[in-house]
Amino acid sequence: MKGHLTAPAPAGWFLPDVRSIRARIGGWAQLSVVQYFVAESAVIEAWAGPEPYSRATGFISDLGAVSCGLYEDRSVCSPLHWLMNASFVVQGLALVLGALFLTAGLLSVAARPGVQARRFRAVEGGSSPTRVLAVPWILAVAIRILTGVAGLGTVIVGLVPEDLGSPWHFAGALMFFIGGGFALLLLAIVWFRQTPVSWFLAVCGLICLGALVVGGITGMDVPQPGILERLMGYPVTIGLATAGLVIAQRVHAGRKALRAG
Repeated sequence: MKGHLTAPAPAGWFLPDVRSIRARIGGWAQLSVVQYFVAESAVIEAWAGPEPYSRATGFISDLGAVSCGLYEDRSVCSPLHWLMNASFVVQGLALVLGALFLTAGLLSVAARPGVQARRFRAVEGGSSPTRVLAVPWILAVAIRILTGVAGLGTVIVGLVPEDLGSPWHFAGALMFFIGGGFALLLLAIVWFRQTPVSWFLAVCGLICLGALVVGGITGMDVPQPGILERLMGYPVTIGLATAGLVIAQRVHAGRKALRAG
């Protein structure tokens, strides 16, 4: 007989479907954001500015600048700007897809098959108990929203390059940094004691938000602004991709066990 019998879930608890196609797509979509690093390396190799591009001093958005010339006090020329901007859009859409497909229940249990998630708890008061949403459930919903915000911000960055002079580019970047950083911190809290990866996610979130604070205080007027900006962005991409990998692996293992019966 395939499958296994489970006891009825108590009120407020349920068994998330971590073997669904939806969960698999969501996990792999979030993992796919690592394509950004491949695209960035290719665009840097094609850089045609008067000086070689440096990850230490060059801003990430310079790689997506459409025109060659002076932007603020920097000389930029990125022939493969279309590839960089396309990578931003693809990365953002992948995060939005992950936010839509990875349910709060699945995130609450870190995609562990057979583990029940708690949606609400009963609080005594008056003539009948009141249902109150459980904290892990609330955090999981917040993680989905923040991940979606980060993804939408990245799409905006790709559609509105820095040299178009639109404030939407800066707003999109902030959406990615802030949404992604806090999503990682909340995910680390929810996954605490469910997977050792939670510590890595927490570190990624703290690095991102810490660098963002430093950037805000200094106005990015530091000797190596490229490194500072990458400390904001890289941890988000790496952290969310790592979370996607954990989910994809556990969903795959669960589906494999189901087929084996």
